[in-house]
Amino acid sequence: MSSFPELGCYGLAGHSASPADVITEARQAEELGLGSMFLSERFNTKDAGVLAGAVAAATATLGIGTAATNHNTRHPLVTATMAVTAHRISGGRYAFGLGRGFGLLFDLMGVPKVTGAQLEDAVGIYRRLWHGEAVAGHDGPAGTFPYLNQDSSFDEDIPVLLMAIGDNTLELAGRIADGVVLHTFFSDETLARAVGIIRASAEKAGRDPSSVRIWSVLATVHDDLPEELRLRKLVGRLATYLQGYGAALVEANGWDPADLEAFRSHPQVVGYPGAFDAIGTTDELNRLREEAIPAHWLAASATGTPEQCARRVLDQFDAGADSVILHGATPTELAPVVEAWKAIRPAGRFDHLPANPGRAWS
Repeated sequence: MSSFPELGCYGLAGHSASPADVITEARQAEELGLGSMFLSERFNTKDAGVLAGAVAAATATLGIGTAATNHNTRHPLVTATMAVTAHRISGGRYAFGLGRGFGLLFDLMGVPKVTGAQLEDAVGIYRRLWHGEAVAGHDGPAGTFPYLNQDSSFDEDIPVLLMAIGDNTLELAGRIADGVVLHTFFSDETLARAVGIIRASAEKAGRDPSSVRIWSVLATVHDDLPEELRLRKLVGRLATYLQGYGAALVEANGWDPADLEAFRSHPQVVGYPGAFDAIGTTDELNRLREEAIPAHWLAASATGTPEQCARRVLDQFDAGADSVILHGATPTELAPVVEAWKAIRPAGRFDHLPANPGRAWS
């Protein structure tokens, strides 16, 4: 059992050309006492199933969560098989996570954009397959499937995580998900509101609201890191989100849309050839911070000394989160913050949390 089941990190945070690094990072996370490692998927060197298998093989107690893949990029039988394999190879430490992804990217790929109805339908298919049912003559939002079956002997209890930003997805998560991973750069007020939406939706659906494990995602960038790295992890990361789906994040936080338009029309942003968190230089990122991104947007993070970052972690729990992903940093980079967290961690508050990031109770 980890020392801090309430804390998690991402494996291969951001961009990576060396997927084998996740093996070392997973071992370091486990040694540090972090409860879970989350694995995002990118269409280059970050396949969710392969990474989950690597982390499972490299660790003994670390929780593993896919956060996230998309239901529309694999056949449901292939996805269900990936999840069962990760579940069994990890000894039950795995939680399967889905998100909406990027509509523009899906247009370019030639696959349907993701809707809430599709997500709900897909999750229903997976759960039936995991519990040994055959899915016959299915014609629903997720697709038309004459016959799907894995193994009639299956009775796999695999938690489902849902990534959520907007109100509709928050409500869907409360209705169908075992765990919810929120988005980076949520203000504390937005976090509290999102928790309220999820819990209310769960209760309306006849579920125990406390059975849904809610993860805040907190960009954690302490002062001990080099300046260029701090800028990339904070300014570069937020700028990249604003490039991709800024409207959703701005709406969720109640920020001024005019500030988003000013960002998008800034000379540093117009025609920029890539993601700022991948290729942005120190000068470019400093310019964005000074001219294009409001300071209170960047304040929705954990910065300063490791002790100040640890206090910001505590703020997430005070706003209603069950657990916190320390986002954008490797386990080695997070070590000073975890050490500071030890000093202020509320005794006994998290004893009920299991290693599996999709479960709310041991």
